[in-house]
Amino acid sequence: MNDKLPDDLRAIAVRFATTGPVTAVQPFGSGNINDTFLVTLASGKERFILQRLNTHVFRQPDLVMKNMLAVTEHINARIRNISLPNGRRWETPVVIRSVDGQDHLIDDRGSFWRAISFIGDAETFDAVRNEAHAEEIGFALGMFHNLVSDLPPYMLADTLEGFHIAPQYLLNFDDIRRKRSVNSPDERYCVRFIEARRPLAPVLEDAKTRGHLRVRTMHGDPKVNNVLIDTSTRQAVGMIDLDTVKPGLVHYDIGDCLRSACNPLGEEVDNLESVRFEPALCSAILSGYLSKARDFLLTSDYEYLFDAIRLIAFELGLRFFTDHLEGDVYFKTRREGHNLQRALVQFKLAESIEAQETAIRSIIRDVR
Repeated sequence: MNDKLPDDLRAIAVRFATTGPVTAVQPFGSGNINDTFLVTLASGKERFILQRLNTHVFRQPDLVMKNMLAVTEHINARIRNISLPNGRRWETPVVIRSVDGQDHLIDDRGSFWRAISFIGDAETFDAVRNEAHAEEIGFALGMFHNLVSDLPPYMLADTLEGFHIAPQYLLNFDDIRRKRSVNSPDERYCVRFIEARRPLAPVLEDAKTRGHLRVRTMHGDPKVNNVLIDTSTRQAVGMIDLDTVKPGLVHYDIGDCLRSACNPLGEEVDNLESVRFEPALCSAILSGYLSKARDFLLTSDYEYLFDAIRLIAFELGLRFFTDHLEGDVYFKTRREGHNLQRALVQFKLAESIEAQETAIRSIIRDVR
């Protein structure tokens, strides 16, 4: 993929604009992977999302679209037949086909573009604002898992092989580490941190192999800013960023959600000493999650929840640090050392989780 954006983004947007002329195309969101734009049509009220998929990350974009269509069509069919509590609404992005009837287009640079519907009167946040917001984050993930719980995972392609497989990330780290020396104190701290926790990496995959955990349909990236919050009711109304939907363990979703949401300062923190996993937010998220997910979780699922919370913080830190060593080839960065700082935040979060293991396990026990 040529990383340079085309000079005329509007020309790309026009090919998806089947209901009116395009009047504006502007950058949208703060994602680390894809390039995202908000397209406004002539009426000023009609809008849609235009995205260029990062094909360095999503090497089979056709399968990404196939998964997205399968999941969104399944959810939208189910949502028509259920009653939502307290007048809630729930919306899932819909794939917008091009004027040629295709679910994507490839421009003359070889870039892969797609359009999806824009969900209005909703916003996202990069960090949790309070316990009420945290409960809505949990509700959103539980709602999503509930709606896809009867979608057989074998119907979806594994578009990111090795995604969330911590032992594989360790192998990649070891390979990069042999090629790249570490020089700074922060880099040496990261290496020590990884080596001390190396035995933790296979805990969920080993549980899957033993049959203690089963493969389901998972979201893949349920962080705070992928949950839409209604601007009026402050209730969760949907989950976005469905590129990572695939077969996997829901524990990766639960752990990632809690990792993301229970550090109220977010992932971009300069003061590492302020990074802390907040048990009160953990309790609120799990309460919201289980309000929709309790029916399909098994006893064995609860036994691995703490492991999931700790593992995902470690795993993401490992991925950030490996990308830093490799030259920032996966995650977008805004400055030199950005991925190193991100890794340090996740490792400090993992330390906080470990220090509060007794309290977190107690919360898991109490909310069941």
